[in-house]
Amino acid sequence: MSITKGSLYIVATPLGNLGDITRRAVATLAEADVIAAEDTRRSQRLLQHLGISTPCMALHEHNERRMAPRIVDRLEAGQAVALISDAGTPLISDPGFELVRLVRECGFPVIPVPGPSAVIAALSVAGLACTRFVFEGFLPPRAAARQRRLAALRMECRTLVFYEAPHRIQATLADLERVLGAQRVAVLARELTKTFETVHRDTLAALRLWVAEDTNQQRGEFVIMVAGRMQSKEEAETSIALEHLLTVLLAAHSLKQAVSLAAAISGVGRNRLYALAVKLNEKALDRDLEKR
Repeated sequence: MSITKGSLYIVATPLGNLGDITRRAVATLAEADVIAAEDTRRSQRLLQHLGISTPCMALHEHNERRMAPRIVDRLEAGQAVALISDAGTPLISDPGFELVRLVRECGFPVIPVPGPSAVIAALSVAGLACTRFVFEGFLPPRAAARQRRLAALRMECRTLVFYEAPHRIQATLADLERVLGAQRVAVLARELTKTFETVHRDTLAALRLWVAEDTNQQRGEFVIMVAGRMQSKEEAETSIALEHLLTVLLAAHSLKQAVSLAAAISGVGRNRLYALAVKLNEKALDRDLEKR
């Protein structure tokens, strides 16, 4: 493999099991001029295991704004830079956004080297609907803010996915139960790909008790997945009726006019109708493209 000079590579690294590193990732890290790492000491252990001697520089949440221009300087000098996080895919609830944005603004290539990702690994084994899901990353650390965020997600019908740290796992599970409901089905994935990997599915109430009663399940890094809210029969029928109403109106009116008429006829809020009308227009456009 030969990497492109003057490029930033976003390299996914193992969550825990070192066997998950890809050959392309190894080659990229070996050929890069420098590796920007969230924690250089932790990354050095991985690099030593792989026999890679590429020098490292620290890039984390506290210095990213200051270091990003320095990395751009390296790209301008023709160097290739690889970005890695402590584990998994960089930028996914990890530093790197400011760097990638600046590099793109300056016109340099940003190249993904895909691989492990905790959120995708967890969803693949959860047994919850994952055709559509909402990834929220880490919830706010303070209880009041965390509960407000969850309240805003209470009516969400897509699967909800969160990351959580061990010192907050019990409080977060308690808030999930309190806000979303004790009987909502959820899956707790802990220490994915590591020796003590656990994937446990139950109601939120049962999960909270299970974790509280077993201190081993309070350790490590967590992915929490919660089933989306189920629509009642009446809600589903209402949604179908609204889709039919908007479809008829959109055939004869502009989107704005169709939404106004639908709101007057149904009494449903304009925001909800507008979002639905946009989706219906997108579906119609997709059908037209498929026919061509």
